[in-house]
Amino acid sequence: MFTMKYAEEKDLSVCKMLDSHISDAELAWKLREHRYYILSDGETPIGVLRYNLFWDSVPFLTLIFIEESCRGRGYGRMAMARWEDEMRVAGHGMVIISTQADEDAQHFYRKLGYHDAGGFVVDVPGYEQPLELFLTKAL
Repeated sequence: MFTMKYAEEKDLSVCKMLDSHISDAELAWKLREHRYYILSDGETPIGVLRYNLFWDSVPFLTLIFIEESCRGRGYGRMAMARWEDEMRVAGHGMVIISTQADEDAQHFYRKLGYHDAGGFVVDVPGYEQPLELFLTKAL
């Protein structure tokens, strides 16, 4: 059974195991602010979801990660629906996500009703990456 709950300090090892893209300080802040979730199948952690506020007001998904062996089972779709519902209840009228143009995630987000909203290329030495696509969805 799929569950999604706010991560707590006791979940730090799981968070660090599933998410290597965040500093300890930022992770601690997200836990305090309830902007980090643990996704589980029964008692087994299978992924994480985290976000921040773009323009200090619009929820911006910064990561959703599902263990590769658990993909294709609807967990990502359920996590996104739950997150969107929570953002709607909190009074937000839209959400934003981003993904690299060379990643398949863009197709997943479009199936969930997200629409392209532009992008940019990062060519700063040491940070280079393909086009970063931004997608939005009205809630």
